[in-house]
Amino acid sequence: MDSVHAEMGTQSYGNIDKSRDKYPCCIVWTPIPLLTWLCPIIGHMGIALSSGVIRDFAGPYFVSEDNMAFGSPTKYWQLQPSLARGGISGWDAGITEASDIYKNRMHNLCCDNCHSHVATALNLMQYDDSTSWNMVKLAFLMLAHGHYVSFSGFLKTWLPFILIVAIVIAVIIFL
Repeated sequence: MDSVHAEMGTQSYGNIDKSRDKYPCCIVWTPIPLLTWLCPIIGHMGIALSSGVIRDFAGPYFVSEDNMAFGSPTKYWQLQPSLARGGISGWDAGITEASDIYKNRMHNLCCDNCHSHVATALNLMQYDDSTSWNMVKLAFLMLAHGHYVSFSGFLKTWLPFILIVAIVIAVIIFL
């Protein structure tokens, strides 16, 4: 995993086009209303092919393509396809195979979800010589290494949580 930490966006593959939601070789993330408002680390995750097309496990037996279940990405983390077994073709093959697997799975919010789909893709491509990717690791790595698409993406993620915390504190203080 050391090379993942060394690479963290210092070099990139492909041009990110935020206006068209194209994030080549990126893990992407967007808030889930209510869940993210209560815990900002919880959100919806997808992974993009080298072309920038986003795949996300959007619900039972459904992997969407370029239409994330909870809206456009607010964060992204561009990885290095050269760290996938087989390079760019291995990157795309891992995502395609994971998507084919998840098209036949029931969605489970806690155990087999969009984060699991991304982890499966990374495991299949043996990204960074690892097959130990999982949803918890990805959630924390995205929190640590993800880049916000814009300031409004940052606000969309954190403002509801901050407002809820402020209201709870105000209620505690004034009662």
